Amino acid sequence: MTRPITGRVAPAHRRPIGATASGQVTVGEPGTARIAVDLLGGDHAPAVVVDGALRACQADPALHLLLVGPLEAADAVLAALPPGDQARISTLPIAPGDPVDSWVESGVRSAVLAVAQGAADAVLSAGNTGATVTSAALGLGRRPGVRRPPLAAVLPTRAGRLLLLDVGSSVDPDEETVAMHARLGSAYAKVVHGVDEPRVGLLTIGTERGKGDRLRRALPARLAGLDLPGGGRYVGLVEGNDVVTGAIADVVVTDGFTGNVLLKGLETAYAEIGSPHPEIPARAALLLGVEGTVVVCHGAASGPDLAAGIAFAAQLHRQAAVAAMAEMIETQRGAS
Repeated sequence: MTRPITGRVAPAHRRPIGATASGQVTVGEPGTARIAVDLLGGDHAPAVVVDGALRACQADPALHLLLVGPLEAADAVLAALPPGDQARISTLPIAPGDPVDSWVESGVRSAVLAVAQGAADAVLSAGNTGATVTSAALGLGRRPGVRRPPLAAVLPTRAGRLLLLDVGSSVDPDEETVAMHARLGSAYAKVVHGVDEPRVGLLTIGTERGKGDRLRRALPARLAGLDLPGGGRYVGLVEGNDVVTGAIADVVVTDGFTGNVLLKGLETAYAEIGSPHPEIPARAALLLGVEGTVVVCHGAASGPDLAAGIAFAAQLHRQAAVAAMAEMIETQRGAS
């Protein structure tokens, strides 16, 4: 249960990036995870983000949060935590600007900057996807060969789970972009999910040869010729029903437009009729192909959704997953 926010909100604490309530700068320790949380991101921010931050702190005693946004919202988290836990909270105030959109987007930019400067290990935002992707690409840099970093979402399926990418970052990719996304997805399935020889499929409207738009008609030959990291292999065309069952592929690549449509449809369906695996958070996606760990949550994410997203970011950091994926891809590319 989340401890309710009661009593008077503590006065604003104007501390530098990475400084805790005691005034000392946090550093990474074994087992700890320092997550920069964008308090302004989301349809119901900052209240729902505060709720998610509190839930995450209470669930993980080794978690440290850098709360980026209005001081009043950050102080609400501090006021609700026991004094002994307040040292795990740092704040990075954002001053309102004109127009309002600039103020909101400055939250995710500042959170990304905190990771770039070493004050945090990962970023969590439920804000504007375009602003998050752009901030991460510019602030952290892209991995070699990655032109358009994709958002990768883990979906519960009848068979277990499946990685779908892109789900909203690159809405009109070319063949080379989708090919790189297949490499990234295969590495993800191997490193994060422990899948041996990940099966990679291409989402389309039919499995017959020649079905789909120009991109889908051109991609099968390109994907079939790829040497995928982690022992991955291209298994051919898949349809939306194959995504639900999870029987054919472990990774499904598509453009960000259709991926986002499918993702939101499945999210709503699972919310209405139940998910086959409720323990798998369906409202958090990892931005692949950048030099850091960036987790993006759905704008309509609830407090529990955001808490799960923060926990996901912490898990990825503790696994050193992003670095392991990059090393796997670079090793595979160098050997080919």
